[in-house]
Amino acid sequence: MEEATAAYQAALTADAAQYLLGRGITEDEAATYRLGVVANPFPGHERQAGRLAIPYLGHDGRVLTMRFRCLETHSHRDFGHGKYNSLKDDPPRLYGIDAIHAAGDEIHVTEGELDAITLRRVGLHAVAVPGAALWRPRHRRMLAGFSRVWVWADPDEAGAELTTRICRSLRSARGVRLRDGDVTETYMKEGAQALLNLISEEGQQ
Repeated sequence: MEEATAAYQAALTADAAQYLLGRGITEDEAATYRLGVVANPFPGHERQAGRLAIPYLGHDGRVLTMRFRCLETHSHRDFGHGKYNSLKDDPPRLYGIDAIHAAGDEIHVTEGELDAITLRRVGLHAVAVPGAALWRPRHRRMLAGFSRVWVWADPDEAGAELTTRICRSLRSARGVRLRDGDVTETYMKEGAQALLNLISEEGQQ
């Protein structure tokens, strides 16, 4: 997995870098999170050719697994694939578990890896659920020690279900009400302070 991550990271294309920059992710951040492109697929990754590779790193930097995102703007369903793909038989994991070790009393949970990177950019310790339907009981145990778990799900029906699921699992969980798109879209439209203001608003209620 380490070898594949290094190869994909080295193959990050200009188009992929532009895609990431459109989501606020700089070249330095792409290097920090070891984002790459599947140019020459490793065995078992053949279906992921051309996709963005998002490695899941442990608290020690070791590569645990990776997920893949289609960079095309077409309708993914019409082309017979999902926007995101996981490795075959790989169990759903939390992305960015190093944040669990670095955070204090509070932690943030996003719906999607790139949104977690956005929250980290504004100074928040964030992990990500890799999809609205992929919250698992073991994730609750990983976050049970925090006095507050902020949930940043997408502002749609699936996101509302994710927020409900996490809040039922953790008494300390509280949803953040996004109004203008997901975390990254809000950041790109309104900046870091807009995200921080949403937490302040929730804390005052």
